[in-house]
Amino acid sequence: MTRTESRVVTTSRSGATALAGGVALAALLAACSTKGSDHGTGPASGAELTLASGSQSTLLGRAAFESFHVKRKTDGWEMDVNAKDSLDVAVQSITFAPGGQSGWHHHPGLVLIQVVSGTMTFYESDDPTCTPIVRTAGQGYVDAGENAHIARNESGAPATNVVTYFAPRGAPLRIDAPNPGNCPF
Repeated sequence: MTRTESRVVTTSRSGATALAGGVALAALLAACSTKGSDHGTGPASGAELTLASGSQSTLLGRAAFESFHVKRKTDGWEMDVNAKDSLDVAVQSITFAPGGQSGWHHHPGLVLIQVVSGTMTFYESDDPTCTPIVRTAGQGYVDAGENAHIARNESGAPATNVVTYFAPRGAPLRIDAPNPGNCPF
């Protein structure tokens, strides 16, 4: 499986139901936490960092979980989630104006990005060819958090993402990064 293929999440009717249910559960659990509203944007100083522009983020909630292991098999579908240490799960809605972008950044853990309206284009810092990864409403993008990436709205219409973060307890959800120089922008 290529790197791009491993990041594609296109939902079918049953997959969309399962994904929507999972995100709804994460949002519900995260909304149960009233402890702070900091979505942890990480360091925001230094001329070398590429900060977001043309976007608005709303933290819907963040909750702490103890370690857990959940394994489900249903009608030929299987999922196995194992969190050996305590973690935070946070859900955020991010709207990008046409031309808006996230700035180069990475995350301390797994991030599931759902494009709920519009079109978003993602680029990876470890891709020397700067190949665009385009996702439209109803598609998702999986970020393992290992390398910096950038999300850009290169369309002429607004786009909204619902983002679910899995991070070590108390860690910032986003860590700004310098432009890696592999893309022409």
